[in-house]
Amino acid sequence: MTTTTADIRSPAAPARRPRALLAMDRALPARLLDRHAVQRLTDLADLDPDLVVDDFATPEAAAALARTEVIISGWGCPPLDEAVLAAAPRLRAVIHAAGSVKHHVTDACWRRGLQVTSAAWANALPVAEYTVATVLLANKRLLAIREDYRHRRAPHDWQGAYAAAGNYRRTVGVVGASRIGRRVLELLGPHDLDLLLYDPYVEAAEAAALGARAVGLDDLCASSDVVTVHAPELPETHHLVDRRRLALMRDGATLVNTSRGSLVDQQALTDELVAGRLDAVLDVTVPEVLPADSPLYELPNVLLTPHVAGSLGGELHRMAAAAADELARYARGLPFAHAVHPEGIHRTA
Repeated sequence: MTTTTADIRSPAAPARRPRALLAMDRALPARLLDRHAVQRLTDLADLDPDLVVDDFATPEAAAALARTEVIISGWGCPPLDEAVLAAAPRLRAVIHAAGSVKHHVTDACWRRGLQVTSAAWANALPVAEYTVATVLLANKRLLAIREDYRHRRAPHDWQGAYAAAGNYRRTVGVVGASRIGRRVLELLGPHDLDLLLYDPYVEAAEAAALGARAVGLDDLCASSDVVTVHAPELPETHHLVDRRRLALMRDGATLVNTSRGSLVDQQALTDELVAGRLDAVLDVTVPEVLPADSPLYELPNVLLTPHVAGSLGGELHRMAAAAADELARYARGLPFAHAVHPEGIHRTA
C-alpha cells in the first residue's frame, strides 16, 4: 500500500504536469501545507497555491474549474455535484488530503468515472496512536489514581489499593476492523493483552491473522476491560453500543470512542459515568461540542477531548505528503496507491 520511489520515477511512465486546484476551507492550507509540500505540489502540477476554492459558485472558481484536471481537496471542500462537474469538463481525479470523501465526492463523480484517492490511511495513524495510549493508561487506572493522589497528597499503599490495575493479561475489545481498528490491533499486538474483535464482515481466520479473537458484540462488551469503538457511522451503527450493551460491561471497565458520537447511546453512557460504574475516554460526542453544563466536562472518570485524535498540528503534514505522493503517481500515469472505489464506500467512515 505504500508508495515507492521506484513507482513514482518509473522511466516507462514519463511525468507531465496536470492542472490542479486546491478546494478546501481557505484557512486550511496554511496548516496543511508546509513549505516542502507546496514545493512538491507545484513541481508536480500546474497549481497556484494561493488560489483556494471553498465555493464553486464564484466566478473565480468557475474560471479555475474550466481548466482543472485534478482537484486536491481537504476539509471544507464543497460537494462535487452535477453542476460543478458540468463546469469542470477536464476534471479527471480528486486527491483528498484528509479522511472521508463522503462529504464532497458525490454519485455524479462516480458516474463521471473520476479517479479518487484519500489520505484516510495517514489520518488513521494518529487516531490509532491516541487510542492505544488511552487504552494502556485506562488499564493502568490512570484517571482513578490521579484523582486519588490529588486528594490524598500523602504516602499510600498504591499496590494494595490498585492490585487489579495494569495491562498484563487484560482484555481489550475492538469494535470494527476499519483502517483505524486494524492499526490499533497491530499496535496493541506486542503487549500482553487478550484482543477481541467484533466486525460482521470479518471471519474468525482473518481476525486471528490480525492478532484477535472474533466474538459477538455482546460477548465483547461483557468480556473486555476496555472497549474501543472504530466502526463507521452508518444507519445500522447508530447506537451500536446501546444501553443494554453498556450494562453488559464490567464494573470499572472503560469505553473509548474516537469514531463518531452517534455510535454510542450518549445518555445511557452518561448515566453509567455519573453513577461511577464505568470510565470513558471520549474524543467524539453528540453534539460534537457538548453544552457547557454537560457533566462529562467535570466527571473524574471521564477523559474528554475535542475531536483531536486525528491529525493535529504537524501531523497534518503527513496527509499533505500523502496527497503529493498520489499526485506524483497520477502525473506518471500510475494508479493511485490508496484509491477509493464506489462499491466499498458505504462501509467506510
